[in-house]
Amino acid sequence: MLADADVLISSESDPLLALEYHRHFTHSLFFIPIGGLIATSLLWFFLRRRIGFVQAYLFATLGYATSGLLDACTSYGTQLLWPFSSDRIAWNFISIIDPVFTGTLIVFLIVAYIWKVSGACRMALVFVVGYLMFGASQNEVVIQTVRALSIERGHFGAKRLTAKPSIGNLALWRGMYEYDGYIYVDAIRVSYLGTETRIYEGERALKVDVEALKEQLSQDSVLARDLERFARFSDGYLARHPEQSDIIGDARYAVLPDSINPLWGIEVDLEKPDMHTPFHTFRDVDQEERDRLTLMIKGKSE
Repeated sequence: MLADADVLISSESDPLLALEYHRHFTHSLFFIPIGGLIATSLLWFFLRRRIGFVQAYLFATLGYATSGLLDACTSYGTQLLWPFSSDRIAWNFISIIDPVFTGTLIVFLIVAYIWKVSGACRMALVFVVGYLMFGASQNEVVIQTVRALSIERGHFGAKRLTAKPSIGNLALWRGMYEYDGYIYVDAIRVSYLGTETRIYEGERALKVDVEALKEQLSQDSVLARDLERFARFSDGYLARHPEQSDIIGDARYAVLPDSINPLWGIEVDLEKPDMHTPFHTFRDVDQEERDRLTLMIKGKSE
């Protein structure tokens, strides 16, 4: 978990700095040997009487290597190839928070530690690989469903077909695509055998043209740079908050997978070009939304 120490990189005056550096260089494949050395150095005082430094470094480096690779399996985006590429890789195999995945690993870890059962570690590895492969297969089913749905609507040539698992499960997904300047989102429930899908038709939003906004600003202004940074972080999926027109949201995420209401966004005031844009989160969930999300996960109607 050492790689996640990047959450400590933040700035009160620049709200986007924390977003920019989370899953950044500490999660890069090329940083793994350095991360392993840092981990070994931190633990060496406790391990030096039980294990050699080289062996400790090997184990720590192997452990550190899992961080970026596992995070890339989620939908957040991880800069695996930094410093050679700033692209945020997101394979969308698993939710950012998945209690089944985490809880099962914890059980295997406890068994291995308390009862010294090495087989529990091998079973954990098999579970991890199997679970992620299952997530990949679910993702492919959703992508095909999104493609068929776009064609059914007459949106031939729809771009950037994307599937992201909703929070905590691999049954309910957020399907997205772009067409004619709009971002379309739908909730798609896939059975765990992948044999049955249910579509909850969602909303659409006009995609924000960042370049058009920047034309109203000086190109070297703070706001212009912030718009570009947030667009890069959001992979270009930008749409205005339906209830707050001054908020440009990250359309990749919402409480409900068929909604265009973002989980977070930036407040854009063209009258303040030399100030960093404020960052807002919208994570309050009412009971009605909880009930609806539960029904969709179960594949039921309202």
